[in-house]
Amino acid sequence: MSAADPSTFRSPRRRRDALLLSLGVLAAIVAALLPVFSVIEPGAWTAGALGVTVAVLGTGLVARLFSLPALVVSVLEAGVWILLLTAMFGRDSTLLGIIPTPATFGLVPDLVAAAAEEVRVGVAPVDAANGLSFVLVAAVGALAIVLDHVVLTARMPLLAGVGLVAVSLIPTIAVPAEVDVPGFVLLAAAILFLLRVETRSRTGGASGDGARTAARPRFAGASATAVGIAAVAVVVAIVATPLLPQPGLRFASGGSGGFGSTINPNLELGNDLRQPRPVDVLNVRTTAPRAPYLRAVTLSQFDGSVWEPDTGDTVQVPADGPVFDPVTVDADIPVVDWTTDVVVDELDSPWLPIPYPALQVSGLQGDWLGLPQNATVVTRSGSTRDQEYEISTRVPRPTLEQIRARPVGGDGLPDSVRSLPDGVPAVIEETARAVTAEAQSPYDALVDLQAWFRGTDFRYSLDAPVEDGFDGAGLDAVAQFLERREGYCVHFASAFAVMARTLDMPARIVVGYLPGTPTSGAQQGQTTYTVSSSQLHAWPEVFFEGIGWVQFEPTNSLGVPTYFAPGTTDAEGGAVTTPDQPDASAPQPAPTTAPQLSDEDAAPTGGTGAASAAEADATWAAWTAGSVVLLLLLAAPAVTRILRRRRRRARVLSGDALAAWTAIQERAIDLGIPAPAAESPRRYAARLRERHGADAAALDLLVDAVERASYAGEAVDADAGPRLGAAVDAVDRSLATAVSPARRLVAAVLPRSLVVRPGSAYAESRELISH
Repeated sequence: MSAADPSTFRSPRRRRDALLLSLGVLAAIVAALLPVFSVIEPGAWTAGALGVTVAVLGTGLVARLFSLPALVVSVLEAGVWILLLTAMFGRDSTLLGIIPTPATFGLVPDLVAAAAEEVRVGVAPVDAANGLSFVLVAAVGALAIVLDHVVLTARMPLLAGVGLVAVSLIPTIAVPAEVDVPGFVLLAAAILFLLRVETRSRTGGASGDGARTAARPRFAGASATAVGIAAVAVVVAIVATPLLPQPGLRFASGGSGGFGSTINPNLELGNDLRQPRPVDVLNVRTTAPRAPYLRAVTLSQFDGSVWEPDTGDTVQVPADGPVFDPVTVDADIPVVDWTTDVVVDELDSPWLPIPYPALQVSGLQGDWLGLPQNATVVTRSGSTRDQEYEISTRVPRPTLEQIRARPVGGDGLPDSVRSLPDGVPAVIEETARAVTAEAQSPYDALVDLQAWFRGTDFRYSLDAPVEDGFDGAGLDAVAQFLERREGYCVHFASAFAVMARTLDMPARIVVGYLPGTPTSGAQQGQTTYTVSSSQLHAWPEVFFEGIGWVQFEPTNSLGVPTYFAPGTTDAEGGAVTTPDQPDASAPQPAPTTAPQLSDEDAAPTGGTGAASAAEADATWAAWTAGSVVLLLLLAAPAVTRILRRRRRRARVLSGDALAAWTAIQERAIDLGIPAPAAESPRRYAARLRERHGADAAALDLLVDAVERASYAGEAVDADAGPRLGAAVDAVDRSLATAVSPARRLVAAVLPRSLVVRPGSAYAESRELISH
């Protein structure tokens, strides 16, 4: 009887198996979807997907219990799928709220387009709106229909398992993360359950118990194989997978749509920084004393909830030549020229990371545009991926006295850098004025704000903002941040900029990257730094008349705080320091409490390389431990086989003829020789002699002993033990001699007899049995 025959489900046992298989499919789908929550927030779509899955599988189960043909079962499931999707996402265009019309089907392209846009602009984990919810629910329902057909109609649960594993791996490829051990174990258990129920349903036919008993040995190897596969898969997922090279992160807020980290200009950096595995995004070499901050986007327009990226007139970036005019500085302010080379790896963004203030950008591939009002570079169609370019900068170097003497602001600045919306919480301005009450100049006020944020009252945290609901940069988030005093760079930068504006200072926010980690010594006057995706950062800038935009670093425990040294200057920098190189003689902020360091926290700001060395040591230790574990895993089958053979040999030496014969069969299986249940011991011994060069005398002794044990009841004869052991050894040596060295090596390292039992379906070979 065919497995797809509907009569298969007429008996009570078959109906029970159908119910168990349907429940197993449901559990497997749920387990496969658990990793999806790392890239898509659970919500209404989750309940919808679960409801459609239950309805589809329930429809299929009921139809089979009524013995309907397989094609009718699939058609009914598809009908239920369409009706439920219609009721959930297209009720306004339906008949009776559930029957789809042509207008209903016309909604599908719009929903799919909306889903694509949500994925393009979203940051993992995405909060699914209507379009993405439709695609998710429809996809899960379709998966249920396919798996129901594969498992219950085609009776191919292993193929269904391959599909489920593929589904569960997609989120991990999109956003690399630690192995979800509970989810993987649940998926493995569900697949193993499907294999077990399906195998049992095949071996437990409608015939009598004798038939079932006779059939059971043929399929006994299936369960053993399934258990072995499941165990190896779980071990590999838990131990080996984290040691493998990880793919780059992929976000969808710009860029060409390829793989790699990107830059989110909407100050939703929390999701980006919380990515589980940072990747190296670019390398920097510079003639500057320290690696510079790399600016990508400036944000000046603030409506109270969102900071908008700056736009404006653009100029073409020439292949060779200046793209921006030098910053206008007073004649008494010295400037220093530096050169920085950037090589981009895992960064896929339309915004180009460059130090400030840039004069020239050369070596770019593609069409790039410069925004003179903020000295940033952007492309409309290309990407930063695989770009190599050089930036020339001319940096103002005022002394402490010079910057204290300069007012903030000046002519020509847009209103957007000063304006604040109505309804600014009073706590923001009150706090700003209290912190800066003793300042003698705008610069002193800003330094006081910076020191206050970097003091012991504040703590850097990527988790607290999410837990307490203020993961953003709006006025409410700033007010709550000032109360809780925990957050990450977005909160520090936004609070600093808003507070500066309450003091009538022009301020904006910049999104880019912190200085990288030094990876080599100076070569030809330049040090190479590696910048990680975890060093994506936001910081504020304030405009000083006669100097230009000056960056500050309020984020507690990160980056380099801005201080300028007193005294005279010279053309080479002398005693002064720039915002990204504080001077030891300058006043320092109050000591900070030691936060729990994340990858972003650990970004070094000096040139010691201690963090890099520690990271290298940790990586080496991880690889060493992983290698040891992998070697132990590789050795486990061989060790297990040796221990089993020792136990069996003890039984052989005690005179157990059946144990001796089993030892011969297992050795044959290890060497790739079939051990079918259909052959008698004499027929099997004859084949081993004729085709595989086994010792004839030893085989005759073993065949005689196993036949007496089987038919005369002489299972154990202690006096015969030494003879049996010698015979087993002789056959073992003769079989091993007849095969190639490679075959002997495989038999020793990966003995098949651990999962393939003599007499099982997997121990048979039709070609050999037919002779």
